[in-house]
Amino acid sequence: MSLALIAALPFLGALLPGLMIRAGKNACAIVTGSVTALALLLLGLNAPAVLRGEVVQTRIEWIPSLGLNANFFLDGLGLLFAGLILGIGLLIILYARFYLAKSDPMGQFYTYLMLFQGAMVGIVLSDNILLLLVFWELTSLSSFLLIGYWKHLPEGRQGARMALTVTGGGGLAMIAGMLILGNIVGSYDLSVILENKEAIQASDWYLPALILILLGAFTKSAQFPFHFWLPHAMAAPTPVSAYLHSATMVKAGLFLMARMWPVLAGTPEWFYIVATTGLVTMVMAAKIALFKDDLKGLLAFSTVSHLGLITMLLGFGTVEAATVAVFHIINHATFKAALFMSAGIVDHEAHTRDLKRLGGLRTLMPITFSIVTIASLSMAGIPPLNGFLSKELMLEEAAHTAWMANPWLLGVLATIGALFSVAYSFRFIAHGFLGPVRDDYPSKPHDPGFGLWAAPALLAGLVVVIGLFPMLTAAWLVNAAAGAVTGQEIAVKISHWHGLYAPALWMSLAAIGGGLLLLGMHPRLMAMWLATPRPEAKRIFDGIIEPFAAFASRLSNALHDGALTRYIAIGTLAIAGAAYYAFDTGTHAIGTRELMAIHPVPALGWLSLILATLAIVIYHRQRLLTLVLVGIIGLMVSVGFAYFSAPDLALTQISVEVATIILMLLALNFLPKATPVESTSLRRTWDAAIAVIAGVGVAALAYALMIRDPAFTPISEFHIANSKSGGGGTNIVNVILVDFRGYDTFGEIIVLGIAALVIFALTEALLRAGPANDRLLAWRPDQRRAGDRHPMMLVVATRLMLPIALLVGVFIFLRGHNEPGGGFIAGLIVAIALVMQYMASGFAWTAARQKVDYHALVASGVLIAAATGIGAWFNGMPFLTSAFGYVTIWPLEEFELATALLFDIGVFLTVVGAVMLALASLSRIGLRAGETVNVQPFDIDPSEGRTLNSEEAR
Repeated sequence: MSLALIAALPFLGALLPGLMIRAGKNACAIVTGSVTALALLLLGLNAPAVLRGEVVQTRIEWIPSLGLNANFFLDGLGLLFAGLILGIGLLIILYARFYLAKSDPMGQFYTYLMLFQGAMVGIVLSDNILLLLVFWELTSLSSFLLIGYWKHLPEGRQGARMALTVTGGGGLAMIAGMLILGNIVGSYDLSVILENKEAIQASDWYLPALILILLGAFTKSAQFPFHFWLPHAMAAPTPVSAYLHSATMVKAGLFLMARMWPVLAGTPEWFYIVATTGLVTMVMAAKIALFKDDLKGLLAFSTVSHLGLITMLLGFGTVEAATVAVFHIINHATFKAALFMSAGIVDHEAHTRDLKRLGGLRTLMPITFSIVTIASLSMAGIPPLNGFLSKELMLEEAAHTAWMANPWLLGVLATIGALFSVAYSFRFIAHGFLGPVRDDYPSKPHDPGFGLWAAPALLAGLVVVIGLFPMLTAAWLVNAAAGAVTGQEIAVKISHWHGLYAPALWMSLAAIGGGLLLLGMHPRLMAMWLATPRPEAKRIFDGIIEPFAAFASRLSNALHDGALTRYIAIGTLAIAGAAYYAFDTGTHAIGTRELMAIHPVPALGWLSLILATLAIVIYHRQRLLTLVLVGIIGLMVSVGFAYFSAPDLALTQISVEVATIILMLLALNFLPKATPVESTSLRRTWDAAIAVIAGVGVAALAYALMIRDPAFTPISEFHIANSKSGGGGTNIVNVILVDFRGYDTFGEIIVLGIAALVIFALTEALLRAGPANDRLLAWRPDQRRAGDRHPMMLVVATRLMLPIALLVGVFIFLRGHNEPGGGFIAGLIVAIALVMQYMASGFAWTAARQKVDYHALVASGVLIAAATGIGAWFNGMPFLTSAFGYVTIWPLEEFELATALLFDIGVFLTVVGAVMLALASLSRIGLRAGETVNVQPFDIDPSEGRTLNSEEAR
């Protein structure tokens, strides 16, 4: 369960920042960081087992028949990535606390960050490809929120849309590829798929699956030609850039390639697609980075280049190259996150990231300069830092790998990529921090407080420590992760010196020398770069997207014109057409069930139902008559339920009918009593034709189902067999509602409570100063009012009925588990009894004597139902599983106690609260519209034999 908890903790933590921000930014950051730290601690507790070579697993069955299970596993690769996600995430939380401005909604930022963190942790821990796909798309959605966090910036909004379009589109392709793999293997569990390399690579579907999966990986990790979205995502706040583009989102594609390496790598298709894409991305992006003046722009393209480097290594398909790729993932995360945060510090203090406006910061910002120098030298591959170690190993692998039978091409191009990397790394230092101090900075730069530089300083320290002591600090993790990637036992040897005859030595020297030369020639090269025409990725992207967006806009405007009848007509015809096609072209057996004899009484009821329905269609413009007819239909449906031995449904239907008709009548009091004619005769004929098609179709479907035996065993047989033994009740309907389908019922009472709150909120809006409130104040009854609005007979009758109705409600409630009844029906009965009290004497008069907070009633009902469901967890059972037992208390006979009773209490309270809250809202509208408040429970004082005047009534 620990792996599921690790994956769930960030999502649970996302609920806290919005609440804790009220306690201050420090409290918000501490609580958010504590959740991440707890997840990191739980991960650490599993680390010893993983480092021993074990695979930690958590398996939670959800829908086994569909292969959709919440299965998680933790191996060396998962440990590496989860550690990076949570560890750097913790540093980002600290950094963001001091980076964000006072006007930035920090609680919202941390919420988005935790959602993204949870999605990333879910990806690296998933052992089910369907679950992985869910988390994959969640990263696209949550990164959209993070990149577009500064909503006031147009470039932020566009960068977010671009990232979502590219990565989301790639994710859709990946879904198809993953499903193909699952079908080849016959399982959607990753642990099973990874054991079937031969079956996958021998399949005719191997290449389509490979291409589709690589599309998902390449778009997520910004590989050519999908690289353009990442630089535009730099419009996000720097904490987002440091997190998403150093250790998490862009690494998701690398993780996917590494995870699928055991079954997809080792073929010519893999080599030429992956290695070539990585190499092209590495060289191209490194060249572009050299000519970027924006610090984050430079780092963005350098990130794309290093992602290409890792992709290329994974594409080589050898164990040694995959091991180097794992090592560089660690190194890149450390120095790149430090550089992004340092760029944010410069922007935060100097108010610019433009290298043309910087320079001379070495003396003004010595701490930041030290961090930047260490991280940049590592990025350039300068010894003895960690970037040098993995760069040397990369060059060695490239030198010994042939491309299209050419033994030197890969080595040369890899050296050129490393050369550009040296050039832009030294430019970051030289143009940003060296040179004389300027007097035209947008703001006087200085080192920030400890809170802002602590996180990048820690990462810079790791760069140095890993570089000096790689075998002690990193080899054990590289061995575990690379072993998980390759399926072999790895014992990596990391050293600074490989001998004079190692090709990597001379390639590295050439890269360093060439890089310094390029830096010296940068002004002339920049002029040539600016003068050279080149394709602009953003312009190409916009050119592709705009026609699709225009077509979608035209189609939407044509179909979605705001007319509900049009939507219903299109939907109804589409469903009817599809149903007819399926019936006409499909195979189906002839009905085998004999028709029952038709008796006069049921036939009369059916005829009444049909006539009432037709009358509504004919007289629907007369709203009061329509309500009466609706009541008749509801009554006949209730009789039908009772006739077909469904007393629970009959009781529920008639109770709902009474409550809703009363509330609708009260609402109708403030509305016109007739609906104006708005549609033409032709339109009404067209609508009638569609209605007939739909009605005949539904009737035909119902008839076809009723005269045939079910294709599958009805679930009702399970309910009948397990109602008593599993739910402790003989009333199967009630047991279904509170146990077997308790989650549905729980959702329904939440919806009911929300509906009541929406009515209340709409009432609040109506009663505020404005046009609606003015219309209420000017409202006058459109029909003559009765002189005796609250007749004494009604008052007396409802007073006598109240205790009886309450007793009936309690009786219906208590018997519900074994006889027709339950909390929902009882709640409606009690609500109707209370509504009658308010109708008899007026709401204000009655409310003054029955003071109940209906909001609290709804809330307590939902909370009691939720607490009952949560209680099942402490018994080791799923949410809302009932527990029951039998007790004997003298002098009573043995009786049953069940937790379903508590759940039903929650249902009861929610129903009563929702109905009464709706009534209270309508009464407030009435008071604003001029309704009077009684001083007596009725209008005519029987002791004096006179009608109360308006002064007394008020």
